[in-house]
Amino acid sequence: MAKVVFLGAGRMASAIIGGLIRKQLYKPEELACTCGDDDTGPSLAQQTGIGFSRDLASLLPEADIMVLACKPQQFSALDTGLTALTEGKLVISILAGTTLERLGAKFPQCRNLVRAMPNTPGQIGAGATAFASRSTLSDADQSAVEGILGALGLTVSLPEEQLDAVTALSGSGPAYVFEFTKAMEEAGVSLGLDRTTAAMLAKQTVLGSALLMDASPEDPETLRNHVTSPGGTTQAALESFTGNNLRSVVTQALSAAQRRSVELSQL
Repeated sequence: MAKVVFLGAGRMASAIIGGLIRKQLYKPEELACTCGDDDTGPSLAQQTGIGFSRDLASLLPEADIMVLACKPQQFSALDTGLTALTEGKLVISILAGTTLERLGAKFPQCRNLVRAMPNTPGQIGAGATAFASRSTLSDADQSAVEGILGALGLTVSLPEEQLDAVTALSGSGPAYVFEFTKAMEEAGVSLGLDRTTAAMLAKQTVLGSALLMDASPEDPETLRNHVTSPGGTTQAALESFTGNNLRSVVTQALSAAQRRSVELSQL
């Protein structure tokens, strides 16, 4: 009997399911998934031992929790007859830009709704996920939500009105890190390094710095100061960043992402 049913079997659903099984929070037989007209569901079921059916109606009656991890167009096309099967259940959505209001219109009889904003490092259990609930979660549901979303990494509970800022910071954030890493690589090439060496050094520098930041009790600014000798090479680079208003540029970029997140949630 599946306790948790996943509507969708893509990367995020696979990451959550893999984490739940790895952490032994659920047994494979307590999980099931469904998918659209593709082979993601059967493939995930074969890899993990969870249940699979293309018929959502066959999975929901015995389940206690449904996780929405499908494409937005699949959510919009859900049969209203099927959504009635979520009566009394907990519904967790990881659909970007889908508000609690929209979710509530689709699942009016569920016992509670959770809207979550994960990010792509969740695929390896190193993600950051913020979530908001329609109403206060019971202790049992709070534990379930933190367990399911925690399979992706860090979790934090916030009011829904802050999720657009979360989208701009951690949701889109991995792309900023990837872009900065590529910029470092390109700069290394322009300074005379071959591309393979520049790419290797840039990637390892970002990775090592992130691991050090995670392991250290000190904040990023203090760690930055440890690397910076007065009048040295690092100070010269940081002064260039300051002169070009790096922090202002980052703030403007996140503000643009936040505005777009608001726009998309209103479509």
